[in-house]
Amino acid sequence: MQTVSQKVLENTMFYRDIAVFIYKIRYPCFTTTCSAAAVRKINQYYACTSRATEHYCKTVLYPQAVESARYIQNNQQIPFNSYEMDVQFTVSLNHDSISSLYHDQYTYMGGAHGMTLRESDTWDFFTGFRIWLQTFYSGDSSYPESIFKEIERQIAERLKISPSSYFDDYPTLIREHFNPKSYYLEPRNIVIYYQQYDIVPYATGIPEFRLPYPENITS
Repeated sequence: MQTVSQKVLENTMFYRDIAVFIYKIRYPCFTTTCSAAAVRKINQYYACTSRATEHYCKTVLYPQAVESARYIQNNQQIPFNSYEMDVQFTVSLNHDSISSLYHDQYTYMGGAHGMTLRESDTWDFFTGFRIWLQTFYSGDSSYPESIFKEIERQIAERLKISPSSYFDDYPTLIREHFNPKSYYLEPRNIVIYYQQYDIVPYATGIPEFRLPYPENITS
């Protein structure tokens, strides 16, 4: 069994007296009763990827924010809205040796709205390795088609309640944009998700589809 704590990397970065870029990166730190080697590997992964994200904020996004602040000061003389990155994680399943979680990375770099990118992982804390989606489908290489049929069914039901909440060509798009890494586990479901704009307009957010575990899996 795992316990989870939160670590944070954060900073407010200035250009002259203007707070031009703010970042807050939250990431998990695990302890486990399973394997000490596995938990070290997983914790190192999140620490390293979070530091890499912080480096990207400092070396790429902050200079972009400075350039925009300079332009607005020199040409428009209006207040500058701070650019930002905010990363949060949610643990959706923590049972025996298995932990599943997802990260939402929100980035605002000017314009009407920001963008959210979601990534997820499901870990086996005995081995220290990820559990891939096909594992739940007994290695059946044709398993995506059964997923697509269920997603189409759920979208059809949602469109009855909220017309235009999905792009008209969603049957094609759900196949084109399917990523087997884009899933996480809940106690009773496998959750498949797509990124913003993949199959829906921005206002719909990140679409999620809950599928019960296949019959050969016990949650």
